[in-house]
Amino acid sequence: MTTTNKPAAVLALARGGTNHQAATEAGVSTRTILRWREDEEFLQDIAEARTQLLRLAVGRLAAASVKAVDTLVDALDTERGQARVQAAKVLLDATLALRESLDLEERLAALEADRTAQ
Repeated sequence: MTTTNKPAAVLALARGGTNHQAATEAGVSTRTILRWREDEEFLQDIAEARTQLLRLAVGRLAAASVKAVDTLVDALDTERGQARVQAAKVLLDATLALRESLDLEERLAALEADRTAQ
């Protein structure tokens, strides 16, 4: 992409921002965002950025999961810490859910790439 404002718009949209928010971050009009969204390459850039954000989130959750597992193991030996146990459980559940989402995203991208190659 040659327009320097597009990466800011791509990131805003990949994060779930509205067209208006993307326009503000990119310093362009909402109408420009709508026009860009008609471009397949722009849409692909948004999808790739979203996948990267998911990968980063999964990585951070995976790293924190070690701490969550330690909390669960510690809870086996103590009666206190109910809030810590609940937080650890939520974190582990979120890690698994995001991992599944990322796997599906990658599989879909591979299928689309195969279809485009044919």
